[in-house]
Amino acid sequence: MSMYDKIRSRKANEPANAEQEVVSILQKIRTKILVEIQRSSWEGQKNDRIQMEVQRMLDLFLSEEGKFLPKEEKDLLVAQIVQDMTGLGPIQPLLEDDSVSEIMVNGYNQIYVERNGRLELTSYHFFHNEHVMNVIQRIVSPLGRRVDESSPMVDARLPDGSRINAIIPPVALNGPTLTIRKFRKDKITIPQMIQFGTMSKEVAQFLDQAVKRRMNILVAGGTGSGKTTLLNALSSMIPENDRIVTIEDAAELRLLQPHVISLETRPSNIEGKGQITIRDLVRNSLRMRPDRIVVGEVRGGEALDMLQAMNTGHDGSLSTIHANSPRDVLSRLETLTLMAGYDLPVRAIREQISSAVDLIVFQRRFSDGTRKISHIVQVQGMEIDTIVLHDLFVYEEISPPGQSGSIKGRFKQVGNLPFGNPGEGMRGNGP
Repeated sequence: MSMYDKIRSRKANEPANAEQEVVSILQKIRTKILVEIQRSSWEGQKNDRIQMEVQRMLDLFLSEEGKFLPKEEKDLLVAQIVQDMTGLGPIQPLLEDDSVSEIMVNGYNQIYVERNGRLELTSYHFFHNEHVMNVIQRIVSPLGRRVDESSPMVDARLPDGSRINAIIPPVALNGPTLTIRKFRKDKITIPQMIQFGTMSKEVAQFLDQAVKRRMNILVAGGTGSGKTTLLNALSSMIPENDRIVTIEDAAELRLLQPHVISLETRPSNIEGKGQITIRDLVRNSLRMRPDRIVVGEVRGGEALDMLQAMNTGHDGSLSTIHANSPRDVLSRLETLTLMAGYDLPVRAIREQISSAVDLIVFQRRFSDGTRKISHIVQVQGMEIDTIVLHDLFVYEEISPPGQSGSIKGRFKQVGNLPFGNPGEGMRGNGP
C-alpha cells in the first residue's frame, strides 16, 4: 500500500480538504528534503547514511511546520525518499518483485503491472509529472541518452537488462509515460516450459531435433507472447561446439555455450551520429565465421540479409518476428525485405523465403494469461507463386475457460514430421 493510500484509509471519515492538506504538506516536505540532500551532495552515498539524514531532516521540517505524523507514515515517507535518491522512486518495489514481468506508468497517478500474463492496477503512484520525469532522467542520463521536448521518445536498458521505453509531452497527452519490460533473473528452461504448458514433451523433442539438425527457425507471435523467452530456450539446444553470434536491440539472450559472441545495436548520439543497426550487425556477423546466427528480432531491412545468410551456408539460424498468424509471417517477411531498399520482384523474395526458412514456431498469449505454442509449421517450398505451409503441431482448445479462468487443451501432431516422430530414431538428410 502506498503512502497516500495509508493516509486516505486513516482519514476516510475526515473532509476531503483535510486529506488534501496532509498530502500537500507531505509533498512539500519531500521536495524540500530532496533539494537539500542533492545540494549537500548526498546522492550516491550508502543507503543507510541517506536514510539517517532523511530521517533527521524530516523531523526538522515537521517541527518547522508544526505537524505530526505517526511513526508508520514517517517510516514510509523516509523509505520513498530514499528510493528516489538511490532507486527509481515508487516503482522500485515493483522492479524488485519477481512476480511482476512488466511495469506500465500511464502518467503520475496510474501504474499498471503484468503478473502471470494479466494486467492489474497497483496502488503505487508518483507525486506529480515532474516526479516521473526525474525518474526517467535518472534512467537515461547514465546511458548518455536524453529525453526532452525536442526528443520526446527514448528506448534504453537498465543495468539488470530490463528494457525501458519512455515518451513524454507534448507527444504523450497523459503526461510522462514509462514502460519497463523486466529481465528475468532466472532463465526459463525447456522442462519448465513443459511444466507451464507452453509446449508438450513431444513438441520439445521435435524442436530439439530441429535445432540440432540445423533447421532455420522463426519464432513468431504478437507483442508479449513470449517470443524472446522461447528463442532463449531454443538457443540452449544448440550444440556446444558451434560458434554462435547473437544480435539484439537490447541484450536479453543468455546462452550458456562456451563459444558465443553477443552483439548489441547502438542508438545515435545527441548529434545524431554513431548509430549501429541490426542490419549493420547482421552484415558484420557474416565476416565472423559464425556457425549459427541468432537475431533477437527481425523488424526491418535486415530481413533480406538474414534470408541471404540462411541461404548461403548459415543453417541453423534462429530469430523472432512479430506476426498475427503463421501465414502472416510470410507477408511480413516480404514487407521487411522490401524495406532493404532493393526493387526486387515479389516472386524472387518468396523464393528466398521458401528456400531459407524451414520452420515457423508460432506462440500466442491466451485469454487466461498463459503463453503456448499454438502452431509449428514447416515451409515446404513454392507452388506457382505461393509458398506452401504444412502444419506439424497445433494447440487444440478442448473447452473455453472454466470457473478458474484456465483454458484446457492439448498439443496435437497433425502432419508428418520431416525426420520421424519425436522419440524415434532420426530420419532424413540432416547432418
